[in-house]
Amino acid sequence: MSDVLLDIKDLNVRYTVDKVVSRAVNGINLTIRKGEVMGLVGETGAGKTTTALSILGLLPKYITKVDGEILFDDENLAKANEKKLRSIRGKRISMIFQDPMTSLNPVFKVGQQIADVIKFHNTKTEAVDVESRVDELLDMVGIPPSRKGDYPHQFSGGMKQRVMIAIAIACNPDLLIADEPTTALDVTIQAQVIKMMRGLQRELGSSVLLITHDLGIVANFCDTVAIMYAGEIVEHGTLEDLFDKSRPHHPYTHGLFGSLPSITDRTARLSPIVGLTPHPAELPAGCKFHPRCPKCMEVCKTEEPPVHVDGSHMIQCHLFGKGEGA
Repeated sequence: MSDVLLDIKDLNVRYTVDKVVSRAVNGINLTIRKGEVMGLVGETGAGKTTTALSILGLLPKYITKVDGEILFDDENLAKANEKKLRSIRGKRISMIFQDPMTSLNPVFKVGQQIADVIKFHNTKTEAVDVESRVDELLDMVGIPPSRKGDYPHQFSGGMKQRVMIAIAIACNPDLLIADEPTTALDVTIQAQVIKMMRGLQRELGSSVLLITHDLGIVANFCDTVAIMYAGEIVEHGTLEDLFDKSRPHHPYTHGLFGSLPSITDRTARLSPIVGLTPHPAELPAGCKFHPRCPKCMEVCKTEEPPVHVDGSHMIQCHLFGKGEGA
């Protein structure tokens, strides 16, 4: 039996607003195995959240066109109808959304919001069993079950995020998508939430797609990493492939690491990536990164970069076509 849980093949997502077409995701390929934690890393606007929402079929259909295959246990979710997607969302695939401050319904008690997910996917479950499961979930995420009668405004940001995680794992999903789950939290609470998620992932055996721009979180949580830029996967590999500085890397990956402070290297200032991520409606020709790339060649400006694979390590860059290292 195959251990592949999610297999995304040549996924393209287009938004059309006022006759302007935005190419948000451009032919990406990703594979997540059972029990694997994958980090999807990139700047704001890279297409990370669009990729996640396309898996769950949550993109607005009246302005969106999705092409390609999203195979979940060999079933193509890109072609699934709404009834099928509703049976999968929350039960087999769950998502922790980006902002815990606005993701919970302010007029319902947190225990009720957790219970709703359980009752929707397990219609024959007795009320007493639902309450017991709510207590168990709150305890798992470090919240006293006695607080299930409280409203979201009575919780801090970190506690709200824990409630969101409890909702996401309520039905023991096969795949958990975490969209920048620590964005609105301070550093200390971030560490607590990530440590808790790592423990829950090991306990439940779920696969995780972690969307983030924080390479420190990736280093502490993920098994594999995909670097995304302008809707494309420009580099992909294991944690060792990406974090081993002696190996060749895409110039964008170099830029991401160069933007991080180091506790061992003293420097007057960091080295940020120059320029801004291009708007998906105005993507440059050739390599999408070439206007910002310090190693840009003439071929980069006109031709799509080839994909180079070395074992588990993939890089999409013209530099390797010349036999050079990035």
